[in-house]
Amino acid sequence: MELSEIVILAAGMGTRLGRPFPKPLTPLADGTSIMKQQVDALKQAFPQAPIVIVVGFKLDLVMESFPDELYVYNELYSETNTSKSLLKGLRAARGGGVLWLNGDVVFDPAVLGPVAERIAAGSSFVCVNTARTADEEVKYTLASDGSVSAISKTVVGGLGEAVGINYVSAADLPVLVARLDECGDGDYFERGLELAIERDGLKVGVLDISDHLVVEVDSPEDLEVANAMRGRGKA
Repeated sequence: MELSEIVILAAGMGTRLGRPFPKPLTPLADGTSIMKQQVDALKQAFPQAPIVIVVGFKLDLVMESFPDELYVYNELYSETNTSKSLLKGLRAARGGGVLWLNGDVVFDPAVLGPVAERIAAGSSFVCVNTARTADEEVKYTLASDGSVSAISKTVVGGLGEAVGINYVSAADLPVLVARLDECGDGDYFERGLELAIERDGLKVGVLDISDHLVVEVDSPEDLEVANAMRGRGKA
């Protein structure tokens, strides 16, 4: 399996959820935090892959909660978006492929089965849900060969939503790092993918995980959905 590390993006302030601590530490109904359910599932699925957490806002709280993980500090967390946090995480990579995810994603651990299978195939991809295309979420379109042609919150005619779980192969890693470096401070990491697709011909596949429940917790309503999901034993 071509997986050198896992990067969790947890530097942001998470203002939309309105909590006084990093959003990944938000407790779910059973007392487990969003990041705890991530870390537990990832270690079970990929026991050999180190987890690197990109921190910023109130980083001490995250580090105290997960003292055994590795860390990269985005000192400009209040001025930059996920493109720069991912850039820092990928620059710390050891040369293999990298699985990365947003620190606010609650997911059914079973989703990591098809993710692992796709990683073994050795090509870059983003996980998508074709069942919904909400305006405020990251959407995507496909080229004729089935690879991603556009991916952003402003995509028109999106085929589904990117759910915040992604993989870049070792071969594609240098290109993505270069394009993330060119992104503006306010850009999401999807802009780096788009630049690499447009300028370098990067091929990014999609992994349809619509059969698994995955929720990015951006609002109190999302948190309710995540708790209901876990209550049904899906995460």
